[in-house]
Amino acid sequence: MERLTHLNVGRWIGYTRANQMLGQPEALYTNEPGKLRPQNLLIVNPSNNGKTRIAEKFVRLHPQRHSDEGNNEIIPVLKVQMPPEATNNRFYTVLLTELGTPVGYFGHHIMRETLTLRLMRTVGVRMLIIDEVHNLLSATARRQREMLNLLRYIGNDLRIPIVCLGIREAYLAIRSDDQLENRFHPVLLPLWESGLELARLLASFETILPLRGPSQLSAKPLSEQVLRRSEGTIGEIFALLTGATTTALMQGEERIASEIMDNTDYNPPSVRRRIVERELR
Repeated sequence: MERLTHLNVGRWIGYTRANQMLGQPEALYTNEPGKLRPQNLLIVNPSNNGKTRIAEKFVRLHPQRHSDEGNNEIIPVLKVQMPPEATNNRFYTVLLTELGTPVGYFGHHIMRETLTLRLMRTVGVRMLIIDEVHNLLSATARRQREMLNLLRYIGNDLRIPIVCLGIREAYLAIRSDDQLENRFHPVLLPLWESGLELARLLASFETILPLRGPSQLSAKPLSEQVLRRSEGTIGEIFALLTGATTTALMQGEERIASEIMDNTDYNPPSVRRRIVERELR
């Protein structure tokens, strides 16, 4: 169905909390590059609560472009993901891949490090964003120390701010290094709660739903029903509303009512976990 396809196209929902979050890396991007010890940012939130979408929006606000001379690419914001088995070599490989370097150029560790830093300078990287930084904790204690030292080295050598994204464990990883903890300002994206901000978020969501009638998602008791079923993360809210929209359209309805929400085939994370655990017994 065409309207359902339209719904699944990724789009930015500019809710208040997200717009405020964009302002913090923007301040670092404007003020910190070139400083001897640039300040960094650590964005921590529950899984599926919007941190990656915010980072992607920030990258789009500072897109890759040609230099004024036209003979060089400029990548002002470089966004990568911490590899699941984090090592210095693997992280440099991730950086080089995102910079578009052919695999055959990677070579030995020292060459990889030198090439990576030179390329980041050449393309004018002003900020490094690292998603899923909690993957550090899957490494041994020695590997964790090596990776944390590497983050500090890259920031100091290039004199650029680093923004790390992750769940609660990301903070534990950064906190294990006193010097990094002092330079990473933690910012929390908590679970959603009932109130004005949730109402604004749901009102924003409703503007993109391909339904012809008003659902009044921001009004109680429907907003409370959405919050209760989704368990308070923005990704689950979107999944629930997508499912409810599908249910409404399949039933020939043009709005989401409480009964539609009840009949939507959707399970929140806690229920999904219980189902899997029961099946594994």
